[in-house]
Amino acid sequence: MSNKKQNVKRYNKALSLGTGLGWDNVFFIGIGGIGMSALARYFNSIGKKVSGYDKTPTEITDALEQLGISVHFNDDVALIENIFLNQEATLVVYTPAIPKDHTELKYFKAHGFKVLKRSQILGLITENTFCLAVAGTHGKTTTTSILGHLLYECNVSLTAFLGGISENYNSNLILNGSEVSVVEADEFDRSFLTLSPDMACITSMDADHLDIYGDASELKKSFEDFSRKIKPNGKLFVKNGLPIHGITYGIEDDADYSAFNIKIEDGMYVFDVKTPNTTITNLQFNLPGRHNLSNALIALAMALEYGCVSKGLAKALASYRGVKRRFTYHIKTNDFVFIDDYAHHPEEINAVHSAVREMYPNKKVVAIFQPHLYSRTQDFADEFAKSLSQFDALLLLDIYPARELPIEGVTSTWLLDKVDNMNKKLINKKELVDAIRESKAQVVLTIGAGDIGEEVKHIKKEFSIAS
Repeated sequence: MSNKKQNVKRYNKALSLGTGLGWDNVFFIGIGGIGMSALARYFNSIGKKVSGYDKTPTEITDALEQLGISVHFNDDVALIENIFLNQEATLVVYTPAIPKDHTELKYFKAHGFKVLKRSQILGLITENTFCLAVAGTHGKTTTTSILGHLLYECNVSLTAFLGGISENYNSNLILNGSEVSVVEADEFDRSFLTLSPDMACITSMDADHLDIYGDASELKKSFEDFSRKIKPNGKLFVKNGLPIHGITYGIEDDADYSAFNIKIEDGMYVFDVKTPNTTITNLQFNLPGRHNLSNALIALAMALEYGCVSKGLAKALASYRGVKRRFTYHIKTNDFVFIDDYAHHPEEINAVHSAVREMYPNKKVVAIFQPHLYSRTQDFADEFAKSLSQFDALLLLDIYPARELPIEGVTSTWLLDKVDNMNKKLINKKELVDAIRESKAQVVLTIGAGDIGEEVKHIKKEFSIAS
């Protein structure tokens, strides 16, 4: 059966089932999370009554409130609107980052509400669609965003749930219909095992989330388990060199899909792609870094295998603008460049460093890094130190704890001692602007997955005036 016929069959089934979700109201615990807020937007768009809790107000919660979604910021059942206290009509969605002793979560569980994790909801929504899933320890958000954009521009009826805010759509939800779903397949807490995609890719399998998995071998096993979740006659794409069998992709190698003849012209990549059947020439892509080029390649391959034509895909790829906090330019002049990136793993920092050096080979680069999680900092301290040592200067912030309690001896001071760089300094957020000025750097990078992104607007304001 063709993809199109499969899609029509599943779409009709999804309509008859109401996407398998019969509740009138959806309450989110942790609604401000990037993945959770995409689901909140989705349910709001299909006419459900949506509300939720989060710890603090952010730009994401502000945007949700502008859509008419009510959000409160104190963990108190009394703040939940009465309509959401109807057990028969309300679905409760939570993120694993929420502590088990959360008052509202405990209330809903104790009173017999249907309470599901975000990943379980994604599984329900996508099971009656043609699902394309993007897995990997790095590159998921950018790849998912590119793939969603390519399919949207090729007029595919799709819903894409993104782990970041797309610059093209200013949203973490791309909504153009219900036949196809595009999702990030998150390995954290083995969440991706709730999915059964028709097509999937694995971008990387570097050790991460060892607080969940214990060791790298268990993480590898989870990716192997994910590869077996693909529906019969489905397709799996893997980065060339990964120890899982599938359709391969790579940069300037012998993969099934390979990018070659790579040039940089006017700040963008121009390249050709060899596919199993043909060669596509003179593709253009605006994001810097070979890691981003790799993300573009696999998104292109999946869209081609789905059935999109190369001419339309080439035009769509050239118009892709990126994801906020993924090598996002905030200031870009001849004299001063300010870039913000979500990188929070040593391999991601290496990729950002490589991209910066490729674009600005003769300029002084200062990195401002906020470590994310005590456990990740402890597990990869030596690797973090090595990756951070590559920059011309380093400004290090305290560890962002997220869901964790402190681990004795694991501090930013401890990490800084491991960094082999004469121009390194531990600072707090109030000192950031002055420290950047003192560095006399021409390229400034803010890096991390914590709340460092909240500092971007202050830095941008100060140095936009100066530049």
